[in-house]
Amino acid sequence: NIMSIKAGCREKLTLRLNSGPMVSKVEPLTKKQIRSKILSRLKTQKEEDRDRKSKIIKDKLFRASVFKKAKTVMFYVSFDGEVNTQDMIKEAHRLGKIVAVPVCKRLRVTLRPCVLRNKAKLKKGPYGICEPAVKKYIKLEDLDLVIVPGIAFDKKGNRLGRGKGYYDYFLKRLTPDTASIGLAFDFQILPSLPATTTDVKIGKVIFA
Repeated sequence: NIMSIKAGCREKLTLRLNSGPMVSKVEPLTKKQIRSKILSRLKTQKEEDRDRKSKIIKDKLFRASVFKKAKTVMFYVSFDGEVNTQDMIKEAHRLGKIVAVPVCKRLRVTLRPCVLRNKAKLKKGPYGICEPAVKKYIKLEDLDLVIVPGIAFDKKGNRLGRGKGYYDYFLKRLTPDTASIGLAFDFQILPSLPATTTDVKIGKVIFA
């Protein structure tokens, strides 16, 4: 009869659903895995793509009101495939801004902002990052804007660095009046990042 056929169909459907393949939950990537993947992309990105995107990012940054108002800007000295800051630093000097760059204090795991004069000599510091050969440090409260590197960022302002904690500690010590902007390529922007209480968020991220 019709009722028993319907019941039989329902039973078969239930069995088919219950006996289907188990869908395993996809585990989110760890910080270490994200670093590995993004660092690989940074190193393999074509130089012309890096230069083209870096120019777009530079144009966006220099149009931002927070940059226009800033008198003293701390840039990072780009390396290892990061968004190129070389032209940004030159242009900032041309605009009459005071440019600082971080000097890494390895033993204390901290950064100190150091004035980078126009055409000043650079030397390699810890981790192979260039820094001014002649040091003239400035106070944190004298910084109007800090340009921050990162391996990855998300839409909430979370940042993933290289894992040493230098920038997290540095950003925590900035005054509330000092703005921070992260620079990134499009593949460095992720929907979300695993964040801990020691991680410090960025005010804004500019990418291309």
